[in-house]
Amino acid sequence: MDEKKNPSEGSTVSNQRIRQPIVTICGHVDHGKTSILDALRSTCVQNGEAGGITQKISFTSYPLEQLKKTCPLIESSGIKLTIPGFLLIDTPGHAAFTNLRKRGGSLADLAVLVIDINDGIKPQTAEVIQILKRNKTPFVIAMNKIDNLTAWTIKDSSLKRNIELQPDYVRQIFDEKYMTLIGSLNGHGFDADLFYNITDFTKKIALVPTSARTKEGIAELIMMICGLSQRFLEQKLQLGTEPKGVMLEVKKEKTTNYIEAILHDGELNRTDEIAVANINGEPIITKIRILEEIEPLCAKFKAKEKVTASTGIRMQLVEKDDILPGMPFVKYNGNKKEIEEQFKKEIENTIKTDKTGIIVKADSLGSLEALLVLLRQQNIQVLKAGIGSINKKDIISAKANLDINELDSVILGFNVEPDEEAHELMKAQGSQIKILTNDVVYRLIDDLMIFRKDKRNEIEKQRLMGLCTICKLRILHQYVFRNTKPAIFGVKVEGGKLTSDLNMINDKEEKVGRIKNIQSEQKSVHEATKDMEVCISLPGVNFERELKDKEFLYTDLGETQFRNFKKNKDLLSSDEMQVLKEIAEIKRQTKSEWGM
Repeated sequence: MDEKKNPSEGSTVSNQRIRQPIVTICGHVDHGKTSILDALRSTCVQNGEAGGITQKISFTSYPLEQLKKTCPLIESSGIKLTIPGFLLIDTPGHAAFTNLRKRGGSLADLAVLVIDINDGIKPQTAEVIQILKRNKTPFVIAMNKIDNLTAWTIKDSSLKRNIELQPDYVRQIFDEKYMTLIGSLNGHGFDADLFYNITDFTKKIALVPTSARTKEGIAELIMMICGLSQRFLEQKLQLGTEPKGVMLEVKKEKTTNYIEAILHDGELNRTDEIAVANINGEPIITKIRILEEIEPLCAKFKAKEKVTASTGIRMQLVEKDDILPGMPFVKYNGNKKEIEEQFKKEIENTIKTDKTGIIVKADSLGSLEALLVLLRQQNIQVLKAGIGSINKKDIISAKANLDINELDSVILGFNVEPDEEAHELMKAQGSQIKILTNDVVYRLIDDLMIFRKDKRNEIEKQRLMGLCTICKLRILHQYVFRNTKPAIFGVKVEGGKLTSDLNMINDKEEKVGRIKNIQSEQKSVHEATKDMEVCISLPGVNFERELKDKEFLYTDLGETQFRNFKKNKDLLSSDEMQVLKEIAEIKRQTKSEWGM
């Protein structure tokens, strides 16, 4: 008979020092990740978050003695823990933050994937699953919000027993929900089952029903994390000799810059020099002014002379310029060339770009890598990728794409915005370049796909229709600047798009003339879109004689152009369709009927 591999079995291994496992709590933005973490550590962070959604990564040190106190099941199940505790990382829901990286793989040793039992796997959850799969990160699933199931009640302190004691119709609802989830996970290549049904945890993903609100299932979840870490991770948790870490966030308090980081291996002394990778993989060598460590189960830091992995730390460094979130750091022993080779290899493997494509910026290395992966899944090529605010160079690169592929004249910013110089340059560029920013990665991808679809339609429309556009103008009689030829006066774009050299007619199908110039805010512009008020000049037109009693002007379409527009009306906006109908009505009234 095969030996059962149960996470509650004790460990047989070595007396060598082992570090805390790093456990990341991840999932969809409102499935209760932070609430689960709060239940684990008995805090109330969730209530303090903006909109109830985690804004930044945070970490919590969870020592062994507290684990045993919170979860009596550890002792009663016979789990003999040698791990010193856990370092829990809370992340925003989007997949990028699950992608915290270290050299050779994922920063997380274990993940808790939180899924609302009522919602199942959302697109963002699927993204997280793919990242966990790609990084080969073992995970358990907290099947959260069981208290929201119809008529669910707590009848027993044992989770398994309580599920069994639910009324038949409640149990049926529960069974349907978790079986649906098992089916969805199977579609992602994972076998899963309720944790108490599993005999071999190397072959199946454990589902732990939980309620962050009532704390039901939290003890069982802790037991699973402890058991799996002890049984399957201990060999990987042996403490290395050299300190290694990842920068998480650069924070400013009053006049002082602090860097929050995770030390994931070795021991770091305050007197150590460290090397931090910059965006090009070159090492920034710096001394540590202040070294602080996160205190157990709270957000406070305490000054230390030495810290041991795995732990959350805060540092004040002598050299702080060019240090970016997500970058690796190691102890510096004078081996600059060796470190540089290591860093460059790591950065090159992370930031892979193409010969053509869009421009991408993100707030950290992990975020950038995840975003690049998700873009490649959509077959989107990336010409340039970087960390930090969108800057002037990014705008120039995007503008250069206009001559190659208009679909690539876009800049994506994940958790970053344009800097002041970029803002000014964008004003000068007009609407030729598109900047899309968002702090949720799946929304950013959605925005990009919508932009590309609209842009593709616009390019196709221009190809089909040539230089002709559909346009309806309202004449602003209060803004007549020149009556005599050329007439210069104000108009409002009621529908479609106004461009230079556009031939116009009035509502009697009488030819008015060709637009020579368009001005907005005393500057010449190439075009004007719906609801814009601009000034135009019409050569050969006397306003007083020809336009004084007119209210609207329309594009002068030939019959072939009209038929082309009608044939491709799915490419037209709603206001363009309305203008086309009005032009058709003008033709009908003047006996040159085309018909819609």
